[in-house]
This record gives sequence, structure tokens and C-alpha cells, in this order.
Amino acid sequence: MSSAAAETRENRMGTMPVRKLLVSMSIPMMISMLVQALYNIVDSAFVAQINENALSAVSLAFPMQNFMIAVGTGTGVGVNALLSKSLGAKKQELADKTANVSLFLAGMNWLFFIVAGLLFTGVFLRGQTDIPEIIGYGTTYLRICMLCSFGLYMQFAFERLLQATGRTVYSMVTQIAGAVVNIIMDPILIFGLFGFPALGVAGAAIATIFGQFVGMTLGFYFNLKKNTDIHFSLKNILPNRLILKSIYTVAIPSILMVSIGSVMIFFLNRILAGFTTTAIAVFGVYFKLQSFIFMPIFGLNNGMIPIIAYNYGARKRERILETIKLSVIAAICIMLLGLLAFQLLPDKLLGLFNASEYMLEIGIPALRIISISFLLAGYSVVCCAVFQALGNGIYSLIVSIARQIVVLLPVAYLLARLGDLNKVWFSYPIAEIACVFICAVFMKMIMRKIDFTKE
Repeated sequence: MSSAAAETRENRMGTMPVRKLLVSMSIPMMISMLVQALYNIVDSAFVAQINENALSAVSLAFPMQNFMIAVGTGTGVGVNALLSKSLGAKKQELADKTANVSLFLAGMNWLFFIVAGLLFTGVFLRGQTDIPEIIGYGTTYLRICMLCSFGLYMQFAFERLLQATGRTVYSMVTQIAGAVVNIIMDPILIFGLFGFPALGVAGAAIATIFGQFVGMTLGFYFNLKKNTDIHFSLKNILPNRLILKSIYTVAIPSILMVSIGSVMIFFLNRILAGFTTTAIAVFGVYFKLQSFIFMPIFGLNNGMIPIIAYNYGARKRERILETIKLSVIAAICIMLLGLLAFQLLPDKLLGLFNASEYMLEIGIPALRIISISFLLAGYSVVCCAVFQALGNGIYSLIVSIARQIVVLLPVAYLLARLGDLNKVWFSYPIAEIACVFICAVFMKMIMRKIDFTKE
């Protein structure tokens, strides 16, 4: 990278006013995440038109899909942190090596899920239900998504390279393009429009794969033609021990943190199945709807992490603190909007999924009770991203384990024993209260790490 290019990067990440920088980095990612969330909602809404069992099958498949995403995004967080820190410290050779290794790791992730898809899909679904139609739908859907996940992991890799170097607009374009193609192809392949065969849930999976390959192709092009901060070379694609350690010190806690969500969903589905399969469908719908609230915050985090990591490498404490403060305020505001929507419009939201009267009876109180946790969740989500950006991903992991495994699942199990489904949903706000206290303790500890005056 030329000295002029280096200066440009320094001027943007190291000297641009933080508010303006955070907006320019985060808004494109928030928009793209909103489009991703819209895809999640539209995808399930189309599947719900087949029948409620098809919707339940996609809901049961979600923990595995969430795990797939966890592996891709977690690896990306580790790559982002190391790449941004390397650029901030002016270590160009290390930055280039990191970028190339990320593509190798994406390929390894794909191969892992080919094997998992062939061997464990049926076992995974039968662990949650014994209804043959639901298992059949879910097996078809999951196997297609897992065996053809090459586009997913390469798209993740290319997008994270664009984000880490501050080119979030291009990352936004790849995500939006993939999601829009997916949304367009969903009804065509599910219902057999324009001469295509009606493929049902298989069509939903194929549309997903098609969108991922579109995003991957665009991500490759933008990195090759527009990303001047990194350089691709086959000789740099194989990892060394130092690179792997640096990436996975951050990535493994991040992967585990999101994967714990899959464990929680899997076992909560089992608890809900003790009441009715409609409760599983409601829970699946909740996850699709809440993504419209949480995805923008994840987009905010994707813009925030490179800023914090870069300025940590450049030892600029005040910029780090201002970035954290602005991100927390923005996340809380987004969550308040989500709370209002879930409290005031639960019937309208459930109606998007062809909800029956029974599904509305279960779903309306569910959305209102669970959304109480939104009051606190914005702070916790941003804190976890801060921990990752500063290389303390283990803190994020501890928070996630505490929220979902130590508190939420046991509380849900105990409340389920009371025989009232509505009480089970209160496990969410109870878990979030515990999470906020833990995050506050860790934030106090992390502040010492960035006090460079004491070094």
C-alpha cells in the first residue's frame, strides 16, 4: 500500500470525527442488515403459505442455520479484529496475510458443513419432534442449505474484508443484492411461477443458496477492484500458527457465543413441544421478527468494531470511548422502537405469517412478554461487540452463556412446569436483567485495558 493510501486510511479511521465516522461506517451495514431481516421475514411468510407444519419445520431448522451463521460471522469477527488492528498499527504484510487466510478458512467451514449435512440432519430434527411431515420438510430444507453453503461462507469472508477496511457501502451492496435476489426467487421456486416447478420448502432453500452466490460474486469483485488496502495472493492463503491463534482467540468465543443461541433454541423448542407444535411456530416467528430489531444493531456493531480495533492499535483512547458511548445510545433507541412495535402491533406482525386463531392466541402474549427484554438488550449487545473488538471475546462468551444457558433455559424449564405457556416467555426478560449486570462488571474491567497512560 502506498504512503498516500496509508494516510487516507489514517485520516478516515484515526482522525475523522467519531460521530461522522460511526455513521458512515454503520449506516450502510444497518441498511443491509435490515434487508437481511426483511428477507428472513418474507422467506418464512412464504413458507407459512404451504402449511403450519412447513413453518414449524423451518423453525426447527433455525438452530442449525444459526450455528452455520455463527461459524461464518465468528470467523469474520476474528479476521476483522486482526485486520483492522494490523492496518491501524501499519503492519501491511500481516494485514495481507490475514485477508488471504480468511478465504482458506471460509472453504474449510463449507467442507465441515457438507459432512454435517450428510450425517446429522435427520438426527438433529428428530431430537426436536417426532412428526414425520415436519421432519421431512426440515430434512429437505437443511440439507440443501448445508451442502451448498460455499456461497454463504465466501460471502461472509468477502464482506468482512470490506468492513474491516472501512468500505461498508460495498459490503452493503453485496448483502442487499443477495437478499433481494433471494426474496424474488422465493415465491417463484416455492410456488412454481413463470414456468418453474413448485418446489415447496426445497424452493425456499434453493432461493437462499442462489442469493448467497450472488452476494459472494459481488463481494469478490469489490475486493478485487475497489479494496486497495489488502492484496490477494495464493502464496499467502495457507495459515500459520500465529495467524490462526490471533484470529481464533477472538473468533472462537464469538462462534461459541452465537452457537449457544442454537443450543438454547433447540432445547427451548423441546420445552415448547410439551405444550403444542404451534408454540414452536410462534417461537420461530418471534425469531424472524426480532431480527428486524436486532439486525440493525448488529450492523451498528459491524461498523463499530473496526473503528475500535483500529484506534486501539493506534492507541487513541478518547476515540474508543466516544465510539462506545454513541453506539450504546443508538442501540437503546433502536430497541425502544422495537419494544413499541411488539407491544402495540403483535397481531399485525403475526398476521404476516398466515397465523391461525390459535396461533394468535398463543403469539400475541408471547411477543409482548418477550419484548420486555428489549429495554436492556441494546446495552448488552453493544458491550459484547466492544469486548470482541478489544480482543476479549471470552467476556462476550461468558455473557452469552450466562444469559441463555445458565439463566434462560433453567428458568424456562421451571416456569413450564407450572403448566402455563405464557409464563415460559418471562424467561427472556429475567435472563436479560442478569446479562446487564454481568456486562457492566466486564465494561468496568475493559476500561482499564484501554487506559494507555498506565502502561
